[in-house]
Amino acid sequence: MNKETIYKELQFKAVRSSGAGGQHVNKVSSKVELYFDLTNSPSFSEEEKELLFKNLATRLTKEGVLQLSSGESRSQHTNKEKVVKRLFEVLAKALIIPKKRKPTKMSKTQKLKRLDNKQKLATKKSLRKKPDLD
Repeated sequence: MNKETIYKELQFKAVRSSGAGGQHVNKVSSKVELYFDLTNSPSFSEEEKELLFKNLATRLTKEGVLQLSSGESRSQHTNKEKVVKRLFEVLAKALIIPKKRKPTKMSKTQKLKRLDNKQKLATKKSLRKKPDLD
C-alpha cells in the first residue's frame, strides 16, 4: 500500500460541523469529509480490492466510494490530518488476511481428567443435599 499514490486519489470537502458550538460553528467549515474511490483506484491489485470490498462492505457507497469524516477539532487542517490517518488505519485493517483456524483434538488424559473432575464436583454437590428419609 503506497500512501503517496493513495493520497493523490483522495478528495476532500470542507463542511460546517453539526451540533452545539455557538457563533464559530455557524460561520466556519471545519469538518472535513474524505472520499476515496476504491473501484477506480489503481493503487490496489484486484485481489486487494476484492478483500477491501469484502471487509469494508458496510462502509462503502453503492458506487464503491469510501466516505470518512472528522469534525472533532475546530481546525480544518487538524481534522484533515485525522481523517487521512483514520483512512490508512481502516485500509490497513481491512487488508489483513485472518489466519485459518486449525481444529485441535483434546488428548485422552485431558478428557479423563475433565470427566474425573466433573464426577468429583457432582459427588460433592450431591452430598450437600438433605438426606432422603424414605
